[in-house]
Amino acid sequence: MAVRSLENLLLDELRDLYSAEKQITKALPRMAKATSTEELRAAFEGHLTQTEGQIARLEQVFELMGHSARAKKCVAMEGLIEEAKEFLEEDMEPAVLDAALIAAAQKVEHYEIASYGTARTWAQEVGQQEAADLLQQTLNEESETDQKLSRLAADLVNIQAA
Repeated sequence: MAVRSLENLLLDELRDLYSAEKQITKALPRMAKATSTEELRAAFEGHLTQTEGQIARLEQVFELMGHSARAKKCVAMEGLIEEAKEFLEEDMEPAVLDAALIAAAQKVEHYEIASYGTARTWAQEVGQQEAADLLQQTLNEESETDQKLSRLAADLVNIQAA
């Protein structure tokens, strides 16, 4: 697709996000299984359910814009997930692994926060307010997940890892 307009750029970003979210749904179960704390496992499992809803919301956005939902390989997410996989292959104490997995998950969240914020703004700019509202819902969820991970790290995991 030639990117000749802000709407084309938005569609390109949405395809990237669609790929990113699908990659996350494959990584989260493995991360949840590797944790040593029930609270972190529950957070990862809850985020998997939330991510599935975010994929459905992206599909709504594509529909609103008159396009089929189609992914464009998100190389950035692939790299972030690969970093997380490297932690799983290391010989780490369980609490230290939990701290590493939180860090990896927060890198993912920060990427998504930046991407959804950009997509929401572009949707507003091209007159796609309903799409922007849907993207804002996901942006809010990503921010809440990041805050939840920060609390888990500060209140439990980092203390155990230290």
